Amino acid sequence: MKLAILVSVVIAAVFATVLTTSVVTKAVNDQQQAAAGGIALSSCDAALGPTQPGQPEQGGADAAELDQESRNTVALIISIGKQRSLSPRAWQVAIQAGMTESRLHNVNYGDRDSLGIFQMRPSMNWGTAAQVTDPNYAINKFFDVLLAVPDWENLRPGDAAQQVERSGFPDRYHRWEAMAASLVQNMGQIADVAGCGQGMGAALPPSQAAAQAIKFALGEQGKPYVWGATGPNSYDCSGLMLRAYESAGVILPRVSQDQYKAGAMLPVREAQPGDLIFLATDPADPTTIHHVAMYLGDGKIVEAQQTGVPVHVRPFSFDEREVVPQAVRPGV
Repeated sequence: MKLAILVSVVIAAVFATVLTTSVVTKAVNDQQQAAAGGIALSSCDAALGPTQPGQPEQGGADAAELDQESRNTVALIISIGKQRSLSPRAWQVAIQAGMTESRLHNVNYGDRDSLGIFQMRPSMNWGTAAQVTDPNYAINKFFDVLLAVPDWENLRPGDAAQQVERSGFPDRYHRWEAMAASLVQNMGQIADVAGCGQGMGAALPPSQAAAQAIKFALGEQGKPYVWGATGPNSYDCSGLMLRAYESAGVILPRVSQDQYKAGAMLPVREAQPGDLIFLATDPADPTTIHHVAMYLGDGKIVEAQQTGVPVHVRPFSFDEREVVPQAVRPGV
């Protein structure tokens, strides 16, 4: 009899746990669907952003191999593109063209009279030799010609580059598509590299609050890490999360261990953009949490990591050694 009662109690406890988990999961899902009502995918118009090639890891690896002159050229392309209010897709086209023609170097030699980043030929009315070897002139000239190409924004970036360059080897510009997309995303601070609306990677943020928090956190990239800082000029890990969600009208506690308790918990592998990811000395013991970051989707987080490292986006794996098995969705 006692054994039967004990078994009944255990079964009831298990059932209650399953029921509670189901209720919490449903609440999170219902909230996500309701809050996401104001966020709709766009038509994925290519003019909104660069393509999302199928080799993002290779693109990042290629970008890491660039020397400082090449990276300076990319930075100038992005800067001029922003000044002219051109779409990120235009920056990508220019990066692919420059990488193909000169490895993004301002060279004073080339085929026949070709010169500069884009191997422009003075004899073909691109400008004087002095002009086409002036990076500012060359980049602006490239953009001028690109914008005159009919429907360029709906072409694959390498094909758009070919329409400007008129190369005898039209397919070669595609080689650097993944790398250029990576550079646009990271150096240009474009979170939605696929150009598909509000998404911050592979998935849509579960709410408008999450989208706003992501926007805020990404906008703070480059600011220094200072322990205990909550902005606006510097941050520590939880200070960045605090201000990011504050900008969306969600108030979080000050420190990471308390932020772990400030929302709906869900399995970390089910995290969506805007959810908080935690690291702990012992992932099974929340009292050892020492770091918090914001998941962006597509295997990336934004964080204020440590002294000497500014706020940045970095690749992230759920298999990292200190990852706590629960993520937290603030505001739920």
